[in-house]
Amino acid sequence: MNALSSWFRGLPQRAVHAGWAWVRRTGSVTAAHPGRFRFGALGTGTRLAFPLGTVFGEPWIHLGAHCVVGEQVTLTAGLMPDLDLGPDPILRIGDGVVLGRGSHVIADTTVTIGSDCYFGPYVYLTSTNHSYDDPHQPIGKQWPRMEPVEIGPGCWVGTGAVILPGARIGRNVVVAAGSVVRGTVPDHAVVAGAPARVVRRWTPAEGWQPPLRTPAPVPIPAGITPEQLLRLAELDEETVSGPADLGPDGG
Repeated sequence: MNALSSWFRGLPQRAVHAGWAWVRRTGSVTAAHPGRFRFGALGTGTRLAFPLGTVFGEPWIHLGAHCVVGEQVTLTAGLMPDLDLGPDPILRIGDGVVLGRGSHVIADTTVTIGSDCYFGPYVYLTSTNHSYDDPHQPIGKQWPRMEPVEIGPGCWVGTGAVILPGARIGRNVVVAAGSVVRGTVPDHAVVAGAPARVVRRWTPAEGWQPPLRTPAPVPIPAGITPEQLLRLAELDEETVSGPADLGPDGG
């Protein structure tokens, strides 16, 4: 009886969770179910999680295939909604890009994010910055400055990083959490700080300088299937706890 009463007491909570899961699934945006949004391009397998952040200027936003856009991510093209921005896309996002929860990508002029880039949560990327030339006018009322932003393929941008107008980030770059990036960052570099500076870089002649402190992870051999990986995980558990079919006497 107590178990039955407990089940009924938990029913409203389970109903709320089930309802919210349905809302999140139904509210997400995909190429097959774009809702009210009319993106310039929305690739196969790409999903914008619900609830969305601010999204406008979507005809000038091109998203590649198999992208994951987290909850509350802002994607904007142009200074405000309902502008005619011309024939070319303003915000281009390549294939396989992940934008973490709460990130902002503000493209008032051209912003390009290469394929297979991963953004942690709450990254802020903008092609526009406030100007403060006139000391007699409030900064918010002065016309902003705009410069294109470009991020090469294969980059990782850590949580809370800020990428400012004019940034040119090469391929396979690591941007440490909380960094503020401006200017040019070379390929295969690690940058950190505010303003961000190169703290490690790889070149064909010297490898990583300074040298990496930890060994590289061992890659999964080619041809290994997901089923085989699951079986390996089970074998690891058996190694720790012993085979599941052994009795108390070990027989």
